[in-house]
Amino acid sequence: ALRKGGLVAFPTETVYGLGAHAFDANAVARIFTVKGRPRSDPLIVHVPTAAAAEELVRLDADGLAVMRELIAAFWPGPLTLVAPACPELPSAVTANSGFVGVRCPAHGRAVELLRAAAIPVAAPSANRFGHVSPTQPEHVMDDLGAHDILVLRPEVAPSSTATATECCNVGIESTVLKIDAAARELLLLRRGGVPEAELARWLVDARSDFSLR
Repeated sequence: ALRKGGLVAFPTETVYGLGAHAFDANAVARIFTVKGRPRSDPLIVHVPTAAAAEELVRLDADGLAVMRELIAAFWPGPLTLVAPACPELPSAVTANSGFVGVRCPAHGRAVELLRAAAIPVAAPSANRFGHVSPTQPEHVMDDLGAHDILVLRPEVAPSSTATATECCNVGIESTVLKIDAAARELLLLRRGGVPEAELARWLVDARSDFSLR
């Protein structure tokens, strides 16, 4: 469905995402329509591996080095890294900013989907813009069920008593961190699943000359 331009809602460790083929401009446009999302809000692109993330960005050697260090420390997980985007990405994904956020989720079903699709998947949260982000498939259907989307359920045994937090165990959006190699800075654009204090500790432990702000 993703490869053919369809929309698929899928669980991650943060919240449910509404995914589309990141290089299919028409599919990406449908995300904004279904969510009622302003076109000025860029989308995060989900990938199954660090190598797939590197293909989507354009960083110099220093920027790429710190990106790889952050990936080694925090991926898979609730950290989105923002860097200059490859020119092939549709402008809707980047909101004409020239930058793209990339993330490798830590949810087994999400990674399974990304590997099977074999494409980068642009995915904001699977809810109407301004509504509470969903952590269960039923939440997605309540908000977006009138639209032509597929909803991937988490792997839960029939006898399980899994709760919403076990489906999306972080339950809040990912932390968004922009890599500014020229300024030697990491810019915290959104607080989320990785605490700011944890990023600050990592900078000290890594003896990085980048600063966090």
